[in-house]
Amino acid sequence: MAEAVHPVDEILPTPKLFTLGLQHVLVMYAGAVAVPLIVGRALQLPPEDVAFLISADLFVCGIVSIAQSFGFTRWFGIKLPVMMGVTFAALGPMVSIANTTPGYEGARLIFGSIIGAGILAMLLAPLMGRMLRFFPPVVTGTIILVIGISLMRVGINWIFGNPVGPTAPKLIDPAYTEWLRAATDAAATGALPAPPAGFVPAATMNNVAYAPPVNILISAIVLAVIVLIARYAKGFLANVAVLCGIVVGAVLATIFGMMHFDKIGEASWFALITPLHFGMPTFDPILIITMTLVMIVVMIESTGMFLAVSEITGKPVDQAELTAGLRTDGLGTLIGGLFNTFPYSSFSQNVGLVGVTGVRSRYVCVAGGLIMVVLGLLPKMAALVESLPTVVLGGAGLVMFGMVAATGVRILTAVDFSKGRNNLFIVAISVGLGMIPLVAPNFIMWLPHAIHPLIDSGILLASIAAVLLNAFFNGAGGTAEEMRATAMASGDH
Repeated sequence: MAEAVHPVDEILPTPKLFTLGLQHVLVMYAGAVAVPLIVGRALQLPPEDVAFLISADLFVCGIVSIAQSFGFTRWFGIKLPVMMGVTFAALGPMVSIANTTPGYEGARLIFGSIIGAGILAMLLAPLMGRMLRFFPPVVTGTIILVIGISLMRVGINWIFGNPVGPTAPKLIDPAYTEWLRAATDAAATGALPAPPAGFVPAATMNNVAYAPPVNILISAIVLAVIVLIARYAKGFLANVAVLCGIVVGAVLATIFGMMHFDKIGEASWFALITPLHFGMPTFDPILIITMTLVMIVVMIESTGMFLAVSEITGKPVDQAELTAGLRTDGLGTLIGGLFNTFPYSSFSQNVGLVGVTGVRSRYVCVAGGLIMVVLGLLPKMAALVESLPTVVLGGAGLVMFGMVAATGVRILTAVDFSKGRNNLFIVAISVGLGMIPLVAPNFIMWLPHAIHPLIDSGILLASIAAVLLNAFFNGAGGTAEEMRATAMASGDH
């Protein structure tokens, strides 16, 4: 009698694989393209390069999803239905690098740190099982809460405009600029003393490009569409509420003349994703350490996701399989750095989709990975996404990033705050430290430049504080059961 095939290893008919795989892609698509949009624009790259980042991201998302679900030797792949996407946890350090060093030079720094972190993550994967005890729910929930709060700034700026640059709330009055130019010319002839070095007029004039009512209206409608679909829709449509909101926002932006399609017409139908598009990566030890710390947090989150998928599908995973899955996080990050994209982790919304649909076959996610690879090879698709005004993503950003924060809150509900009063100190102090770079971003001005990347990220400050405070108050605690409970409390992040 033939041995029964576990539902996880069942190969479904091709039409079903395609349809269900496409569903997984649609559920994760909005989150998958958000990070390259944010980082590309933070780097001040031209639209064609931002579009390339999106294509590269989709391409590598597919490759890593296939490696994780299908498996690649016994060393790589959890061999469960898992979709991989760019983690938001790395966004803070990457945006910090981009703000400090924009352009291709900043891109090379980012990708160098990602490659280094990917290699170190693969080496650290076997140790993560032993480190789990340092990341009980009080630590993991706090970290994810701070990630969400930190990212809310990005979503809010999508709606109103960045606080600096062309969309800053205040601009320098042109009359002031003209007076300064005339005074400078007069100083050159000796008629007036020269202005002090670095002297510029203050920005006092309201900027019409900041928070215009039409932007607020579009973001509000996008948010309303997402809420209405989440409330009243069922099944598949409810799972793609964010994507539906973005589509409605794109239509409105087109009506208001805010979307421009010239880059889509110029983009080719097919293009290969080439490695090292921005040149040879720059390897900075401090930045590599920073990104490796992020990867440790990512692997802790992935462990929770893997345990959750294992429970949902009814297929237990042993330590070797868990290590193989975590090692694939590192491999995906290494591949991402080489192919001009970012660190990777399992997408929790897709974990939830496995539970909602009841389809446990890992080959569905393999099919989803293949679809992502194909999308990455179609530059017109990437150019279409890049043409979206950031205001369209604003309402969706509030949902996506707010859900990250809400996930942290949900995980913290599993923490006993009545008997373990010291847990309140862990959360309170860690969140407070995590807010420092948001509230007082210039606090680092007199500190050594070499440590700026480590302390410029509120996520890293909160992570280090939460681990150390938990070890101080509670000792090393945290079991696989707690990690599973943490994962099951997780939502879309």
